[in-house]
Amino acid sequence: MSSNHSMSSFKKHDHSICSDRYKASIEKYCHQNNLELTPLRQKVFEILIRGHKPLGAYEILDVLSKEGFSSSPPIAYRVLDFLIENGLVHKIQGLNSFIACAYAGCAHIPAFVICRKCDNVAEIRGEENIPKASSSSLDFKIENAMIEISGVCSMCSDAGVA
Repeated sequence: MSSNHSMSSFKKHDHSICSDRYKASIEKYCHQNNLELTPLRQKVFEILIRGHKPLGAYEILDVLSKEGFSSSPPIAYRVLDFLIENGLVHKIQGLNSFIACAYAGCAHIPAFVICRKCDNVAEIRGEENIPKASSSSLDFKIENAMIEISGVCSMCSDAGVA
């Protein structure tokens, strides 16, 4: 799944087209990598791509319950762990929430720009935007990294949101 969806949450667009693209990509990715995409895993992923907003675990549980799925915390956390381990979802530490990966299937350092006014989040490829810390001159190999950048998106700035 190697399409460029960065910054899509800050631009006006048809979320249903975006959602359909994500769903097709995740199904293909899971099939190619022999990952079982159970109905609950698929539903959690679908919940996370709606509107590009990060959601907390209990918000996900509420939606699951309303849509007729099992909503016990241990089950939801197991599903989220699976999605994170397979690079399909990221946890945004600063917001204590989860968001679908815009670059699932591509090796990358996730970086997020987070609007502090509307809480929209967009994923950018960190390695394209920061110096590589794993260069031979530093004698360091990155095992895990995530960058979270807060600010104000253009829609909030243009709207004069305080």
